[in-house]
Amino acid sequence: MKTKILLLIGLVLISPIFLFSQSIRVGIAGMTHDHVGQALHAAQKNADVVIVGFAEKNKDLAMRLLKEYKLPESLWYPDLETLISKTKPEAVCAFNSIYEHLEVVQTCAPKGIHVMVEKPLAVNMDHLAKMKALVKKHPIALLTNFETTWYPSHAKMWDMLKVEKSLGDLRKVVIMDGHNGPVEIGCSQEFLSWLTDPKMNGGGALIDFGCYGANIMTWLMEGQKPISVTAISQHLKPNIYPKVDDETTIILKYPTCQAIIQASWNWPFDRKDTELYASKGILVANKTKQMKYISDGRFGKESLINLSPLSPERANVFAYLAAVVQGKIDPQKDLSSLAINEIVVEILSAASESAKTNKTIFLP
Repeated sequence: MKTKILLLIGLVLISPIFLFSQSIRVGIAGMTHDHVGQALHAAQKNADVVIVGFAEKNKDLAMRLLKEYKLPESLWYPDLETLISKTKPEAVCAFNSIYEHLEVVQTCAPKGIHVMVEKPLAVNMDHLAKMKALVKKHPIALLTNFETTWYPSHAKMWDMLKVEKSLGDLRKVVIMDGHNGPVEIGCSQEFLSWLTDPKMNGGGALIDFGCYGANIMTWLMEGQKPISVTAISQHLKPNIYPKVDDETTIILKYPTCQAIIQASWNWPFDRKDTELYASKGILVANKTKQMKYISDGRFGKESLINLSPLSPERANVFAYLAAVVQGKIDPQKDLSSLAINEIVVEILSAASESAKTNKTIFLP
């Protein structure tokens, strides 16, 4: 009996330490991306990660956001090098411009620190090549975060198409992403300053929302590149977005199917919808808890599939990051993986060239 009591006391004493050890230490590079709210929420309370600090050169912005989220000013660091030396993070998440993603990898990779950036991975092919060289020399996980990665509908779509094979052969995917414009929805000035800059963002709606479709389609094709990329971009609101496109359609051609990616800052509402057309059925996936399924047949039979929650380590960005860092998940060809997202950058680069030249671009 005495032994059992001592054992129970020991478990009580070590359990908080054990639980804490399951979290990873994460630093945040930049706060100009409005998605940094994810990290600020995580800093308030998250069982998967401990946010050890925010590196942001704009101190006024950092202080404003930390105050808004009731976080201590001591979490602010003027640059990433200082944050790393003071806090020793295991991973860093980038919430700055796409152009600055390379600098984050250049800082972290030689130190063995894993990196996750907000979508897309790189601003151009030159930056991508430098990132790949760094990862090859300093093996780290280099991941990309997309909101749509954490949708149960996309996991179910994969299962039906790839595992159950109940949909038959994939023929077409139509992916529609966007909203009515970053200015119109009230994005911060710090975000807009680079989101509408062709150098810092690489483009407008083409990059901002075209990346979702390129990511999902490359994942569905298990890393296969398209044969060709054709894109049409327009400036429908040149008075608001004089330097970058606000409307783009991208067509990806594969040997057995095609994808149409509609990236827009002109939708009358927010949307992230994926329509999958296969030889035996149609699926419509988004962030809702049900997915529309139209079975095969001349007229089709429509029904709704109730979606199960994703496993905890795949339900959100920080849980997934922690699982990768701890070796519980090998990214391989996940939606977040380097293998998929380097092709995403190649597709976006070809789409930009196609839109500028009015020519179809064939990939090597």
